[in-house]
Order: sequence, then structure tokens, then C-alpha cells
Amino acid sequence: MDEPIRATRPEPPPDVTADVEIAATPVPKWAIGEFFGTFILVFFGCGSVCAAVATGAQVGVFQIAIVWGIGIATAIYLTGSLSSAHLNPAVTIASAAWARFPKVLVLPYIGVQLLGAFTAAALLYSLFCGSIRAYEAKHKITRGESGSEATAMVFGEYFPNPGGKPLTDEMRGTLTPGAAFAAEVVGTAILLLVIFCSTDERNANRPQILNAATIGLTVTILISLLGPLTMACLNPARDFGPRLFSALAGWGGVPFTTNGLGWLTVYIVAPILGGLLGGGIYRVFFRVAYRA
Repeated sequence: MDEPIRATRPEPPPDVTADVEIAATPVPKWAIGEFFGTFILVFFGCGSVCAAVATGAQVGVFQIAIVWGIGIATAIYLTGSLSSAHLNPAVTIASAAWARFPKVLVLPYIGVQLLGAFTAAALLYSLFCGSIRAYEAKHKITRGESGSEATAMVFGEYFPNPGGKPLTDEMRGTLTPGAAFAAEVVGTAILLLVIFCSTDERNANRPQILNAATIGLTVTILISLLGPLTMACLNPARDFGPRLFSALAGWGGVPFTTNGLGWLTVYIVAPILGGLLGGGIYRVFFRVAYRA
């Protein structure tokens, strides 16, 4: 069992300790960190997509991308000391493969990440459901039918990026499944390379207290580049949790049929492979060089 959670007051009265023991929790610290960290990541990130599509609040990919980046940095700062802030199955699997992360914790970490992402999607839907319905009515979109990926995209991801519109044959012709797969592999590989390098203590130029901001800005850059193509998943939990929620919230089979098996290959398999690739590049080249 973890140590008791302690609440501290910034300026306790004289002769009164600032450490107030309030409860002992049966929930492991890592589970608290991964659940709430992934929740925050998805709430901020998917929330920005909800606002952009349903209300027109954001203009352009960068405004969405920077919210994702800040959301990720915030989640890392809040939960890094609890669970190392993986918040992403690709990070967890790569850490088990290339670092010393216990393999026995891989599936539990991923399960908690998915739960946090699903919960965030449910909360976002409760907040934006009226706006989403109004958008669907205005654009004659029938939820659960072909074309409703135009609004389902506020939760799961699709390629090419629907941009709030039904995918047409012309739009689909701009990005093949192979190209979408490659984009997710490359994007996640870069992300994991940055994560491993920026947290290596032997890297004399590591950003230290700005580590979370560095990772968040990397995600912002990747979304700015790859967002118009695949919506830049880079994180299977971020996609599958909200995607599953959208299927239960009225979109039915659309989240799992619009891109064929793309929900599995492009948004789960590709980020995991990309994470392993990025971790492998770090281990073979950078880790050795930092220690030379």
C-alpha cells in the first residue's frame, strides 16, 4: 500500500505542522497518475477539437495543436512524480522494451490510460452534446450513418482529416492507408526519441524543468505537420478510448468502419511500432553517444 496522501497548507499556524494526514488510499500512485494524466490530456486536446468543430472556436490546425501541447505539458507536470507520466501505450511499451520499465505493469498502465481517456470523452460529450447536435442539424449530418465521421472526429481520429465534413471519395484519394500508417509511425518515433533523449540524465543539454514543455511543444509541432493528414494520433489510448465512447454515444459502427481497419492499423499498431522505432534509435545511437 502506498504512503498516506498528505495535504499541505502554504502557511500553517505557529506550532502546527503543515503535514495533515487525511487518508490512506488503496489505489497505487501510478494508477492515479496515469488515469488523471491521460484524462487531462484528452480533456484539453479533444476538448479543443470539440470546440473547433462544433462551435468554430479555433481557427487553423495550430490553435488546436498548441492546446494539445499545453495540455500534455500540464498533465506531465501534475503526474510525472506519480507514474512517470506515460499517458500513452506507445510510451509504456517502448519503455518496457528499451528501458527498465517493469513488463508486468505494461497492461495495467494501458488499461488505466484507456479508462482515463474514455472518461474524459464522456465528460466532453456531456458538455458539448448540444453544440454537436446543432452542428449536425445545420449540416444535415445523421449520426451513425456514413458521413457522420464529420462529428465523430471530435473523439476518435480519421484519415484524411475530415475537417468537420463527411469524407468524400476525392478527399480519401489524397491519402492512402499506407501513407497514413507511415505518418503515424514517423510521428510517434520522433515523439519517443524526444522523450527518451530529453529525460536521459547523461544528456548535458536536457531541458530538465522544461522537459514537459519540450515534450508538449514536440506534440504541437507534430500535430501542426501531421494533423491535416491523420489528425496526428501518436497515442493509441487517446484514440481508442474516445473512439469507443463515440460508438456507444450514437455513432455506432462509423468509428470502426469509416477507414476500414485503419482504427487498428493506423491508430494502434502504427504508434506502437513508431514508439519502438524511436526508442530503438535512442538506445542504439543517442544513449551510447551520451555515455561516450
